[in-house]
Amino acid sequence: MIAQLRAQLEEKEKQLARKDQALALAEVKIQSLEERLRLERIARYGKRSETLSDLQLELLDLEPGVSSEEIEAESNREPITTSADGENTDEEKPVTKPRRKHPGRQTLPAHLERIDQIVVCTAEDCKCGRCGRQTEVIGYEETEVLDVKPAEYFVRVIKREKRACKQCEEQGVRTAAAVERIAPKSLLSDNVIIDLLVNKYCEATPLYRQQVVLRRDAGVEVALSTLDDAVIRVGELLIPITAAMKRELLSGTYIQADETPVGVQTHDKRGRNHQAYMWQYGSPGKGVVFDFRMGRDHEGPKLFLGEFQGILQTDGYKAYDKVSGRKIVHAGCLAHARRKFVDAVKVNAKDLEAARVVTLMDQLFAIDREARDNNFSHAERHALRQQRAPKLLEELRSQLLAIKKTALPKSAAGQAANYTLMLWQKLTLFLEYPVLELSNNLAENSMRPIALGRKNWLHLGSKEAGPKIAAIFSVVESCRRLNIPIRKYFIDVLPGLANRSIQTINQLTPTAYAANRAK
Repeated sequence: MIAQLRAQLEEKEKQLARKDQALALAEVKIQSLEERLRLERIARYGKRSETLSDLQLELLDLEPGVSSEEIEAESNREPITTSADGENTDEEKPVTKPRRKHPGRQTLPAHLERIDQIVVCTAEDCKCGRCGRQTEVIGYEETEVLDVKPAEYFVRVIKREKRACKQCEEQGVRTAAAVERIAPKSLLSDNVIIDLLVNKYCEATPLYRQQVVLRRDAGVEVALSTLDDAVIRVGELLIPITAAMKRELLSGTYIQADETPVGVQTHDKRGRNHQAYMWQYGSPGKGVVFDFRMGRDHEGPKLFLGEFQGILQTDGYKAYDKVSGRKIVHAGCLAHARRKFVDAVKVNAKDLEAARVVTLMDQLFAIDREARDNNFSHAERHALRQQRAPKLLEELRSQLLAIKKTALPKSAAGQAANYTLMLWQKLTLFLEYPVLELSNNLAENSMRPIALGRKNWLHLGSKEAGPKIAAIFSVVESCRRLNIPIRKYFIDVLPGLANRSIQTINQLTPTAYAANRAK
């Protein structure tokens, strides 16, 4: 009898243990889901919603449409809390914010042409109110405003002379050489083609919208295929230049890399785009090369980097690990790690440990900011890092280990701590290599034109178009980084590019172009 009761008791204890375990797992899952929900709400309502409580965010979800003004007004209120009896309490308190000092009227750049517009006084003001004599101009009250000349479309008629001798018919007819053009057989001039490129790849305006603009402003109906052919033609012309840019990049010792998805039409009747990728490789102070690949596996960076020897800085994507060998030093991105802790603070503003990690990382970035503000060389920045960073890193690692012990593994803070500790060696290589940046943000920023563009032009028309579009992005983004006027670069380089010798291509890369402009 006692043995039977003891067996029943043991069974009950096992059941309780299983229920406790299930309850603990449920609590972990609920916390994880709540954190994900909060991050999604913050992403939906914008940066100002980060200060809102979960209940305030829930109230915004119940509204059919919420404006940015409503979100700002809600963020200025005291957070809604829940009382002991379950009722929401929302006591308003006046919020006072310090007023910012107005910076004053902005001055316009000196290199812009100045065109005077003289505003004359009325006839009454031109006479002296006392003696009636004509007054004299003694000066002007000046106001500068930024103005623009609207685009004016016209038809350029290219007439090539045809000459012949009336006395010597056997000499035949001689015609003037054809003008070098970007697309010799196109209906569009070089300036119109460059406009298409700048509007699409700098302003993210798709070609079909530009087609509408031509119809509206010029009364011209240009086929979409004509616009597309002109853009693809430019991509073909730029491929040799991007090949030279790639050689420039691989000859260096430091590359930052990143990748982003792009949709590609496959025409296989599935009705869905194939998810391809643009891989971006660049280096601070140099150009950028985009490499189009149909997949995201390690073959992409492996084929691009080839025999590269030096530092490769990326995020935590594992495909890059498979190209790291004895020739490559693989560095991590501190900004990615910081971002994960920022998310942890967003989901739990009372998480002081995660907030402390963000503060310590900010202090590391402050070291580089000080060096940048003082125009330090890499050697001088390295000395500053050696002086201040080790102590910060020691405290940061201790904080990470403490979070790992106390935070739930699936929580935002737990995942952030595990991610950072896993990449710790890669994240601290900046202490060994003076040239290495703390973050891969420069590479990420180069992806923004694609991220913005794919929301407008949606996808690439074909797999074959991918390398050509990658070539255009490479040149456009390199010019942006190197402060080269993109229109001037295109007008100087594109006409006649197809007839240039391969030996001169190296002098046409954005880096070489910028160096020639600086002479």
